[in-house]
Amino acid sequence: MTDLVKVTYSQSGKSKTTNEMGMRPMQARVYDARNAQCLLLKAPPAAGKSRALMFLGLDKLHHQGLEKVIVAVPERSIGSSFSSTDLTSHGFFADWVVEPRWNLCTAGTDGGDAAKAKVRAFKDFMASPDRVLVCTHATFRFAFEDVGVEAFDKSMVAIDEFHHVSASEENRLGEILRQLVARDRAHIMAMTGSYFRGDTAPVLRPEDEAKFTSVTYSYYEQLDGYEHLKTLGIGYHFYRGRYVDALMDVLDTSKKTIVHIPHVMSAEAYDHKDQQVGAIMDAIGDHQGIDPDTGFDLIKRASDGKVLKVANLVDDNSATRPKVVSSLQKAKDKDAVDIIIALGMAKEGFDWVWCEHALTVGYRSSLTEIIQIIGRATRDAPGKPHAQFTNLIAEPAAEEGIVVDAVNDMLKAISGALLMEQVLAPNFKFHRRPDDADESDAWQDENGTIHVVIKGLAMPSTDRSKAIIENDMDDLVAKTCQSMDRRTIADDIAPEVATQMVMTDIIERSYENLSDDETEEVRQHLAARMNLMTMARREAQRQAEERGAEYTQGEGSGGEMDEDGATFDHSGLLRMVKKFINVRDLDIDLIDSVNPFRESYDVASKALDSQVLSQIQAMMVAQRIQMTEAEAVALWPRIKRFREQEGRAPNPNAADPLEKRLGEAHSYIRAKKAERMRAAEA
Repeated sequence: MTDLVKVTYSQSGKSKTTNEMGMRPMQARVYDARNAQCLLLKAPPAAGKSRALMFLGLDKLHHQGLEKVIVAVPERSIGSSFSSTDLTSHGFFADWVVEPRWNLCTAGTDGGDAAKAKVRAFKDFMASPDRVLVCTHATFRFAFEDVGVEAFDKSMVAIDEFHHVSASEENRLGEILRQLVARDRAHIMAMTGSYFRGDTAPVLRPEDEAKFTSVTYSYYEQLDGYEHLKTLGIGYHFYRGRYVDALMDVLDTSKKTIVHIPHVMSAEAYDHKDQQVGAIMDAIGDHQGIDPDTGFDLIKRASDGKVLKVANLVDDNSATRPKVVSSLQKAKDKDAVDIIIALGMAKEGFDWVWCEHALTVGYRSSLTEIIQIIGRATRDAPGKPHAQFTNLIAEPAAEEGIVVDAVNDMLKAISGALLMEQVLAPNFKFHRRPDDADESDAWQDENGTIHVVIKGLAMPSTDRSKAIIENDMDDLVAKTCQSMDRRTIADDIAPEVATQMVMTDIIERSYENLSDDETEEVRQHLAARMNLMTMARREAQRQAEERGAEYTQGEGSGGEMDEDGATFDHSGLLRMVKKFINVRDLDIDLIDSVNPFRESYDVASKALDSQVLSQIQAMMVAQRIQMTEAEAVALWPRIKRFREQEGRAPNPNAADPLEKRLGEAHSYIRAKKAERMRAAEA
């Protein structure tokens, strides 16, 4: 198939070169900020975040008076990334040593008695003279309940995959973090490759984030310095019928591949998960049995008879999965495994450097998940010039032009995410205006949240209704859109039917045992959010009429209405794109062609080379900053001197405030120049 995105990298090898202490450029950047009490690292998969933590943690232990380092990871398979590591042979002053009994990710499970045993082990570690422990987020949460916040004084707490933290009061990991920050006795390192807001709640509250020193290392900055990897392709392949019937059109079994099957409740999941895995294996070839040593399935490829080793991570049988997981952790050789089939595993933090193709079936409604999956294939390895991400999804029942526009927005959103730019829509928060007030207000705070004051709005009266309003509105909006039928769109139906009867029914079916007051509170906030979509549609119509353009509203029923009023059959792709408010303002077309494929089609993009990706970054930075043309012009001489002295452009994500502002001004100037060139060509 044709790649939706093709990114070409310079192969400078800079991101893999090390300094006299054995640090890559990103790790050295983190080490320069080692004296920060709270540090937030935003860097892509394979950038070396785990080793950056080791350098930082050892400095805290040896030179800053801390006594312990606790590393918390979201799942056990990631724990191996923080195992004992030789650092002194490469020039550092100490090695990273984790005693086997203090790596709580290496054995057992996180349920039942094993979970209690790990909490006991955590408490034993805190009472011991040993200095480094690795555990899961779950173990850390449970142990925190037992030992209390005071136990972490003079300790460093490192939280990997930090996007699991939320500013929501219902997020326990976030609440623990806030306690540690408020006490101000522990040091904290937060690490993530997808620090995005807009899904639900922010990752950090503004007042908490202000206490963190931020280090940003963009996805492109890392990939551009690779030694072996030349290109990254991103493609959307649309199909009709069952996905297994189209799978072999995009699955090249000669490539090391991770296949993520669709979520259990998704439309693409046509059968039980184990039956789907069986169908995939049958499509690959003839099953020859299971390797007794590794637990891998052995499948003879029909084309040449080669026996492929397939790791099945979908099978959750407690008697077989541990062997498969253990074998994958030991699979350092390229020929150890050929294909991995997974459902919830092998995403964030999963390290298989030989992976060339991440093939994902079914639409993913989270940009974070998409970026994490892409990261499985973008590790540098000998003999691996190309990495591919393919999303195999059911063809949306919408006009081709609408889908192409949606894909273009997805391209811009993914590109922004790779650049560590914020691309998701802001959150909305509604407030009640006193009944005797006449006007309503709306404003956007420094965190990007849009606040709207509505007269007579029912505010949440319980923790449960508050949690639903703060965390679940996106899902409820989607459910409401998907439930649009004659009750909600016919001309002879009163609006109250949609805003009262239909929404109430959706809320009651979604949550058991809500009181009438709680249901009404949630319904009012849901109606308020849906009304914002209506206002956006009317504004789009008004602007179209001013331009003299034709404004059309989609027809049909059972579909989903977007901000512009177009109605589609249920489509994860189109629904996801609705979140990308910011990218729609980027005047850039990344679509090159639309190619028919049997009864469906692929969308191909222009090649995203370093020049184009750099232009996208400039546009996104210029969009999010406050700057006047006069200030940018005044800073231009400084920008030129910086380039002459440093041999590079100033970084808009630099820790140094002056370089950061110069980088922002440089992006602003480039974006304005591109804008004027497009206007001249029009």
